Amino acid sequence: MSRKPLRATVLLRMTTLGAVAALGLVACSPSETASGTGSSAPASGSGQPTSVPADTAAAFQKAVDDTRAAGDLPGVIARVISPAGTWTGTSGVRAAGGNEPIEPADHTRIGSLTKTMTATLLLQLVQEGRVSLDDPIDKYVPDAPNGTATLRQVADMTSGIPSYTASEGFDRRFFADPESVWSPTELVDTAKALPPSFPPGQGWQYSNTNYVLLGLVIEKVLAKPIGEIFADRIFTPLGMDESSWPGGSVEIPDPHLNGLTDQGQSDGKTVDSTRWNPSFASTAGAVISTIDDLQTWGEALFTGQGVLDPATQQLRRDSILTSPPPNTATSGYGIGIGNRDGWWGHDGDFPGYNTSLFHDYESDTTIIIVINTDDAVTVDGKSMAPVYAVQAGLVAALPD
Repeated sequence: MSRKPLRATVLLRMTTLGAVAALGLVACSPSETASGTGSSAPASGSGQPTSVPADTAAAFQKAVDDTRAAGDLPGVIARVISPAGTWTGTSGVRAAGGNEPIEPADHTRIGSLTKTMTATLLLQLVQEGRVSLDDPIDKYVPDAPNGTATLRQVADMTSGIPSYTASEGFDRRFFADPESVWSPTELVDTAKALPPSFPPGQGWQYSNTNYVLLGLVIEKVLAKPIGEIFADRIFTPLGMDESSWPGGSVEIPDPHLNGLTDQGQSDGKTVDSTRWNPSFASTAGAVISTIDDLQTWGEALFTGQGVLDPATQQLRRDSILTSPPPNTATSGYGIGIGNRDGWWGHDGDFPGYNTSLFHDYESDTTIIIVINTDDAVTVDGKSMAPVYAVQAGLVAALPD
């Protein structure tokens, strides 16, 4: 039987949320589950009311419960923050096959939501005049693949630098020992052995190598370990006390979710990936957090408050590409952030974990989703990440 290869650490899918919301879930046999619960939660510093009408809460909870059951997901944590209030709901269990209910306080691996943080650190250096987005990557990382690619091109995925996760050799070594430690240099060297995807600026391709390289740039400019930089510039100033940089450790703070993945497994098989070493994701996807801290991060990410000045925040928003394909006028990627039909943000897909953080500026609504599997679900015959199926249900349940 064939073995499923390692998916890119995180891929911000080009599916539009509007299209997803119009689809109906195809039911499958759900596993034994815990009952879902809905609750209100404080909108940390948002000044918004902290509860939603009972009918809205019930609609949100039904959307989460139905999607979890139809997708056979172990557990889901979801939060909707809008002018109408803040709602938090849970459904299912903390670990597949277990009986402990999933809880909002559970820690999770956030995958490529890390990229939004790495991009923010890069923009802070631009704001401080320490780097320019027009600088070539090899100014900071000698012998980088496609070394003439600018920092902007590296950040918006137009560098042509291939993702190390596309290497068959990396794939074999990773699955032979998923708890082994990878250094950022090893990851970049793996990408060097692959042919460039295209000349810098001549295409678009999602690549985790881009954000590993940006991590190396940030470390070099600030002359500090990247874990200290995340703490000093993001976690501590914003009060994200439950977020952490794991480095080469497989540990995850309690309480935490256990991840379930089919990556690296034969068809139809899954495995507990909780202790897979996050070093292979580096500054492309290694951060650990909670839904409360992701709410705090979303407030900073979508406004710039506490991390960027207004001009640099606008630079981030203006960075969204409308071309080359698959970017379009309504679905594009920029400097560590995407815009999908007016929903701005990113998703995260670490083996066994799926997260998303999106904001609609027009309705001032944020949706955060945490799931303890990254195995795809089927919606109207189409395969998609679990967070997109859950988000579609929540978007459909938003009051008019």
